[in-house]
Amino acid sequence: MLGPSAHIDTFSRDNLPPAAELPDFRLAGFDYPERLNVAVELTDRMVQKGFGDNTALIGNGRRRTYKELTDWTNRLARALVENYGVRPGNRVLVRAANNPAMVACWLAATKAGAVVVNTMPMLRAGELGQIVDKARIALALCDTRLMDELVACAKDNRFLEQVVGFDGTANHDAELDRIALTKPVRFEAVATGRDDVALLGFTSGTTGVPKATMHFHRDLLIIADGYAKDVLGVTPDDVFVGSPPLAFTFGLGGLAIFPLRFGAAATLLENASPANMVEIIETYRATISFTAPTAYRAMLTAMDAGRDLSSLRIAVSAGETLPAPVFNDWLAKTGKPILDGIGATEMLHIFISNRLDDLAPGSTGKPVHGYEARVVDENMKEVPRGTVGRLAVRGPTGCRYLADERQRSYVRDGWNLTGDSFVQDEAGYFHFAARSDDMIISAGYNIAGPEVEAALLTHADVLECAVIGVADAERGQIVQAHIVLAEGVVPDTDTAKRLQDHVKATIAPYKYPRSVKFTPNLPKTQTGKIQRFLLRKS
Repeated sequence: MLGPSAHIDTFSRDNLPPAAELPDFRLAGFDYPERLNVAVELTDRMVQKGFGDNTALIGNGRRRTYKELTDWTNRLARALVENYGVRPGNRVLVRAANNPAMVACWLAATKAGAVVVNTMPMLRAGELGQIVDKARIALALCDTRLMDELVACAKDNRFLEQVVGFDGTANHDAELDRIALTKPVRFEAVATGRDDVALLGFTSGTTGVPKATMHFHRDLLIIADGYAKDVLGVTPDDVFVGSPPLAFTFGLGGLAIFPLRFGAAATLLENASPANMVEIIETYRATISFTAPTAYRAMLTAMDAGRDLSSLRIAVSAGETLPAPVFNDWLAKTGKPILDGIGATEMLHIFISNRLDDLAPGSTGKPVHGYEARVVDENMKEVPRGTVGRLAVRGPTGCRYLADERQRSYVRDGWNLTGDSFVQDEAGYFHFAARSDDMIISAGYNIAGPEVEAALLTHADVLECAVIGVADAERGQIVQAHIVLAEGVVPDTDTAKRLQDHVKATIAPYKYPRSVKFTPNLPKTQTGKIQRFLLRKS
């Protein structure tokens, strides 16, 4: 039974899955008042607790305290309500790289009672349009350096009415900033319900058709009060650094919710290359890092070159499997383990993890506080230890797709089926085996093969194509395209590069095929279905 709602625009609650299709939520120990606004808890409440002078955010060459962040977000929230007509329950899209202004806009819209949709700067107009259509978004807030694709999206979109610019640098010199600076620093945040939707996290899945995962105000606190407290043991002295985009729930948790919940500091990097992360760790003596195994490999090389990463007390890895050699090398050089874990946008954040005092190298660890997991067969029956099966998990967070029939395949018998194949050993540790579907996971990014195929097929040189993921030592997997060219097109490196550039210009650049193979025909069944498993064997 859902608690009270403050939403005037009831779109989100109206489009929750039916009760019979929801997972079992295990909420024991996660007790919050019926009225809860997560943005207030991470800002105003922290000032009330005495953290006002503590550094909250570091980015673009300056530090911002909890008091400054509170005042800033209150001004922005006032502007959203008074000047742009935001009403509780409206969806608001935010588009920016990882910077303090993006965090401020997310928090401000949340204070105004909006349902926020954070998006990556790499998305193109077509991809943004799918998100806007799915969530019926009328207002978008965009870093002025990234307006082009969103403006292009708005031109042909029936829902998106306003695109308002904010300054992602430290200058506060854009429309939203100038209006906000005229507002008082006090704002009476909307008294949202703990069961009101606060965030829509988009994930493409293997089909390329976006799914919106719906997360309540309480969910955003649960991941901090569970994983961040239980596994990371966050204190006000911690300084976070990481590479995942804030538009991913992995990044929003690790680089915003977790530090702000406990009075710690977050360093935000618009370009979170391993080299830049090393620089930040040295400069600000960062203590907790969130990134993928590829970045930890590069950081190991930096340590060999004399860089000092000794301030790190915890290194968190997720997004792809952590190779044992990387774990062993990191442990040998730092004396501290990398904590491998697994999360999902549907579950909001990490739900199985290793711990500093309980880890098994080469494993994903054990369930986080509040969660339980098991490995099951197709009939949802738990398989014997040591047997590969489907990972099923349940706990205080879980899958709620926005009006999507795929809810019925993700949730069965109250359990969330993450799409991963796992093995549980006799000691209870979980070990990743493979993706249960055809999702390509490259350097921590989820890439849907059909989406890349669709982009390739818009080029006149491509007659047919099939996209698969192939193993790669550096990135875990890379996108490989098998292409049948149109008649007369030469299958050479120039053609390959032309097609790669076309994909980069059509969809987010990280999705482009790093490997291109030309073939006279694709293997197919009698009914014409492409047999991708044969391509994987080739």
